[in-house]
Amino acid sequence: MIKIIRAHFSLFAATAVLLLGSGLLGTLVALRAGIESFPQPVIGLIMSGFFMGYVLGSYLCPHVIRTFGHIRSFSVFAAMGCVSVILHGLIIDPIVWLILRIITGICMLGMYLVIESWISSLATNKTRGGLFAIYMAINLLALGAGQYLLLIYEIQSLAPFALIALFFSLALVPIALTRISQPEQVETGHLGIKHLYSTSPLAFFGTLLSGVVSGAFWGMGSVYALSVGFDVAGIALFMSGVVFGGSLLQWPLGHLSDRHDRRLVIFGVSLMAGIAAITVFYMMDSHQALGLLAAFIFGGCAFSIYSLSIAHANDHIEAANVLEISRGLLLLSGVGATIGPLTAGLLMGWFGAQTLMIYFSSLMLLLASLALMRRSIGSPISISEQGDFVIMTRTSPAMLELDPRAESIVDTSSR
Repeated sequence: MIKIIRAHFSLFAATAVLLLGSGLLGTLVALRAGIESFPQPVIGLIMSGFFMGYVLGSYLCPHVIRTFGHIRSFSVFAAMGCVSVILHGLIIDPIVWLILRIITGICMLGMYLVIESWISSLATNKTRGGLFAIYMAINLLALGAGQYLLLIYEIQSLAPFALIALFFSLALVPIALTRISQPEQVETGHLGIKHLYSTSPLAFFGTLLSGVVSGAFWGMGSVYALSVGFDVAGIALFMSGVVFGGSLLQWPLGHLSDRHDRRLVIFGVSLMAGIAAITVFYMMDSHQALGLLAAFIFGGCAFSIYSLSIAHANDHIEAANVLEISRGLLLLSGVGATIGPLTAGLLMGWFGAQTLMIYFSSLMLLLASLALMRRSIGSPISISEQGDFVIMTRTSPAMLELDPRAESIVDTSSR
């Protein structure tokens, strides 16, 4: 493991620095928009802009990288990201912020693609699993740790935006100075809705709804925390608690799904997430410690559904289709993440900010019902025929080539 980290240190370092800034940015923009008294539906629209940019970037950024190379493309994305972040602090206007969020989403996806396609190109059969695990751990830890950067500066000042721009700039240093040779190709995803649905309806809806919940959490979670009376430290604790729950509980839940009917596990995890969300709704005001514990459990369950859905889809396809289906589901999750803040913002504007947890609970209970229905009408796959669960986060299509389940495809295509 140490040998793998040392060999890829520049790429891992760039990832950690970049995601510390990214983890802070989403929370900061939503929180600042709430402090500036933007209507909650408007905040939802602004926050959905990042995921709009993410989906657009999945189609635009690979062409830029193929044309100009990895280092120069990363430099452009980092520079544009820095400009976009600083302008958030200089121009406090919802329309401008929506445009800047779209630009930031494109830039972040571009930087993800550069780093992840680079890491994927270096993977071998021996190192693929370790690289994937290390990268996912860095993602989850950096995003969670980034929440505590809220405590450094006043939210109302330009300083926190400048800090994020600083991280984006610093991420360029290890990339620009790396001696690792650049890869030649960058793959992207294709969103064939009918094909994805026919492969596995439950994986389709699980991926879509997990994207809706994830997008709504990153977009509106800090607004919810502010509404229940948390100070800045409390907001950081709430946001990081959900994220760390997602990182710590995914493995045991995935391990469970490898030994039982995955549809039943998705049902149970969705049900737990729904119950945890409604517990947060009832407990956060009167029993804050219990509310935070429920938020931790909610994050662990809700953030596991994307990985469980990908694993369930892979149980139903030939090995040759693993990358195609995974890329399509990744983009489907991005579409869901675009919808999430929009719908959450509208509901919070109509019925109050605390409606967010009822919204989460309703979505998770809907998925639990779909999982139960699919289990009742379809024959189960034997445990011996199920693939292995792999912890995943929504990053870029390039990272999917590191998925150990795609190993035979990557080897075949590289010959």
